Amino acid sequence: MLAAATMLAACQASPVSDLATVDIAQSSEQNISSLSGVVSRNPRDPEAYNVRGSAYGRGGKYREALKDFDKAIELNPNFYQAYANRALIHRYLGDQKSALSDYGRALQINPNYDTAYIGRGDLYRHAGQTQQAFNDFQKAIQLDTTDGRAYHRRGLIYQSQGQHKFAIEDFSTAISLSPESPEPYNGRGVSYLALNQEDNAFDDFNMAVKLNDRLAESWANQALVYERRGDKARAAKSFARAVQLDPNYRPATDGLARTRGA
Repeated sequence: MLAAATMLAACQASPVSDLATVDIAQSSEQNISSLSGVVSRNPRDPEAYNVRGSAYGRGGKYREALKDFDKAIELNPNFYQAYANRALIHRYLGDQKSALSDYGRALQINPNYDTAYIGRGDLYRHAGQTQQAFNDFQKAIQLDTTDGRAYHRRGLIYQSQGQHKFAIEDFSTAISLSPESPEPYNGRGVSYLALNQEDNAFDDFNMAVKLNDRLAESWANQALVYERRGDKARAAKSFARAVQLDPNYRPATDGLARTRGA
């Protein structure tokens, strides 16, 4: 059960870019139309393309976003934020090589750009290049980043290495920086569970559910605690909710099979 929980916590990390700072409302058709008006009035302004590209990206229109970031970089070859944003779009489109190249270029231009270190670290982590990932997250933290994702990601690495006390410290810092994000609560809960601090783990999983009740991982984590406590009925209910949210989520389907009808 713990192995399943660790796996699902590690799945929580979302790709990193300045796109995350764009409110989802800005990706609406009405707002994009307004941004297109800005581009039309300022066709030589790279920032106009970068802003519209970010809105396209948040709205899932990756090809349109890519064109805008290409144009922003053409107009300003030293626009390091646009390189990092384009890197994320390349990643969404499955072009990891181009994403890595763009993060590298952003860091050549601005070696103190924490967002690019976190984004590149994510690429390394998902590629199994753990040490390179750790080094990038560490660099972002050394730059005094206020982005909780750097601590969350480093915490996931500590967790994967069984260094749960260090992981809990990082997850706690991530929570202090991003209190509305459920991911570090899930991560910290898994490490608490590994240290048999069941009540602390349960509190964190419940908070993750409270912050976003649409994450299958949070419900499956909560169910694991119910299962450990022998409350198979509540465990099955939470596992069922996780399966409803993501029918292909293996820890949830396996958990439901173990507890249903028990």
